[in-house]
Amino acid sequence: MAERSTAAVDVADNGGDEPPTAKADKATADGLSKTPRTADESATGTDGERRGTDPAVAAPELHSGHKLARRYRLEECVTRLDGFSSWRAVDEKLRRAVGVHLLPADHPRARSVLAAARSAALLGDPRFVQVLDAVEENDLVYVVQEWLPDSVELTALLAAGPLEPHDAYQLVSQLSQAMAAAHREGLAHLRLTPGAVLRTSSGQYRIRGLAVNAALRGIRADRPQRTDTEAIGALLYAALTQRWPYDTDAYGLSGLPKGVGLIAPDQVRAGIHRGLSELAMRALVNDGATASRQEPPCTTPDELAAAVAEMPRIRPPEPSFVSPPDYQRTTYQQGTYGQQGVYGQQPGGPGTVPSRPVPVPPPPLQGRTGKALKWTVAALLIAALGLGSWQVADRVLGSENNRDDPGTTRTTNDTGDKAPRPARPIAVVGAHDFDPFGSDRSEKPAGISNSYDGDPGTYWNTDGYLSARLGNLKPGVGIVLDLGSAKQVRSVKVSFDGGDTSVELRAASPGTTEQPTELTGFGKVAEGSGTDVTLKPGKPFRTRYVLVWLTKLPPSDGSFFRGKVSEIKITG
Repeated sequence: MAERSTAAVDVADNGGDEPPTAKADKATADGLSKTPRTADESATGTDGERRGTDPAVAAPELHSGHKLARRYRLEECVTRLDGFSSWRAVDEKLRRAVGVHLLPADHPRARSVLAAARSAALLGDPRFVQVLDAVEENDLVYVVQEWLPDSVELTALLAAGPLEPHDAYQLVSQLSQAMAAAHREGLAHLRLTPGAVLRTSSGQYRIRGLAVNAALRGIRADRPQRTDTEAIGALLYAALTQRWPYDTDAYGLSGLPKGVGLIAPDQVRAGIHRGLSELAMRALVNDGATASRQEPPCTTPDELAAAVAEMPRIRPPEPSFVSPPDYQRTTYQQGTYGQQGVYGQQPGGPGTVPSRPVPVPPPPLQGRTGKALKWTVAALLIAALGLGSWQVADRVLGSENNRDDPGTTRTTNDTGDKAPRPARPIAVVGAHDFDPFGSDRSEKPAGISNSYDGDPGTYWNTDGYLSARLGNLKPGVGIVLDLGSAKQVRSVKVSFDGGDTSVELRAASPGTTEQPTELTGFGKVAEGSGTDVTLKPGKPFRTRYVLVWLTKLPPSDGSFFRGKVSEIKITG
């Protein structure tokens, strides 16, 4: 359920206006739970939003295994509604999962869906789930979008409880900035629901269905900027309270009590951040509530983004650390060494608290023998002091001579400490390709050994992508190098073929004994760019697993971008 909710198609927010046959088809598709829209939403939506009244058109009769354009293989039908169907599919050419919307070419909304998809594809903003293809072929219209297996729907996040203040702040900040950028290009969403917002494993929020979801359902709005702004306000309200800000239940959330109207989030639940509560009310354009606080309403995403920027930044909670156990002193440190009777037992029987030994002063020296012994001891002390002074002077003079003599090798520094150990190479016992965001989680595994074989003439290369940022499909790909056991690493040198490449050095924690399978298992310690990049952290670190993570690739093979790693050398 969690992974299916991350599809790049609008799945979890289907309206209650679908015909009974569509509901039956969806129920048999794959058992996904759907949240019906309210009657108000299905009729007009927020702020004059209008739904089309086109007659129902039968969805294309396709099946798993059907291939579009000899490339996109349909795997699983996610939903059927209003004459279109949505699928999880596989792009066999680039070996990745994708989402596909399908309509018959004679569908009343086919032309508007094609136009919306092509407009959204031109935006190219990584904050939105990207449209990869929009085609009319063989009496079919289909739209291909990204599929994000590492993401979680906001619907699922809210089902677990309200968001922390920092997470809610990031939600409204990222959504308002993204929608402001879209509206500057003339694009609106009009279906910005919890099911249309995804959060990736890195904490980034991404919006799916820009323009396309509304076109599929025939939704229009007289004031699209205000519609999208109110939708963001509703999402922030739900994130703070785990309640839908209207008097009807929707998207798995309970609505507000009937007859009370729209009340501020900090009046719904105790402990809510006051600034975020006011921001939600300003976005929902509740003039009565905002007037009492002397704050103007936000009617566009730009105004909302500016209001967020004026707020004091909400920082993430401090990590909690478990204090180490109290230091246990040993028997010797407790002063009982030499006082034990039977081995392992304290004198006086069990339970007796050992006491520190009391030193007994030596008896006083008597007569001439005592005086002679005193003088002997004094003479020995004077001789020892003289010998020590001579050795100190000899060391000082010898150190000065060593400074003046270029042929002398020093083995200590000015404080007498040993000189730092010279860096030495660390052998790699194995390596694996690392692509946790790909459909099959692999990236050219066959040539991975070429990256550390000592031969700069061989290399490991990535798949080909349509842009330097890996086609905006994933944050990066890389190689995990296994050092056999945790070792101290000082630097990692990476040589690339084909042009300047941006790379990050990441490492698993010292106690990790199995290779992490997600990017969150590796912490970033250094980054750089070029063809010969030496990645050196501020101080050495211990790890068994080193990740060389490529984030920006050079052009290669005409219109593609590809990374090529010829050699990796690790020193410790």
